[in-house]
Amino acid sequence: MIPNLFWSVIFLFPVALFCYNYLLVKYLIIFLGISLVPVFLQRSFFNFFQSPKMVIFYRKAGVGFINKFTQNGTLINKIIRKKYPGYKFLSSKKLSGQQLFQQTYMFERFHFMLCFFFILINIYACFQNLYGWAIFIFISNLIYNIYPIFLQQYIRIRILSLKQFKNSVVNK
Repeated sequence: MIPNLFWSVIFLFPVALFCYNYLLVKYLIIFLGISLVPVFLQRSFFNFFQSPKMVIFYRKAGVGFINKFTQNGTLINKIIRKKYPGYKFLSSKKLSGQQLFQQTYMFERFHFMLCFFFILINIYACFQNLYGWAIFIFISNLIYNIYPIFLQQYIRIRILSLKQFKNSVVNK
């Protein structure tokens, strides 16, 4: 959780500061309402953007590199394994693969929701001629939301490529 907290503070605090200083309350409420739309989207919407052929795109875009610094990423798993040598993030049990698969949709919805919000406040910043903020929010959106969305899609593709999980995950 510490990596998530770290990244959240780095990217959400400045956005909250922007909203506090520049965004009118009525726009904040409207933007938050619009941003909730992804929460209600079906899996088919998220699956539409995902293709096994996209693995090469994800790798070239650096999604694997970003994964090193995430909550369940390479660096965190190495630290945990030093303390608990038998630790495996994903066990051979079907249930853990299913749980991870389900979790990717939850995380993707969360980041889509924030992505919508960041886009809306980015547009607002541009209309207010706050171009420095607009650039910062755009870059923050890319790092804090777009890459995590790609990461969740990449994880699902990798899970589906594991034969032991393929049938049990797809049928749920």
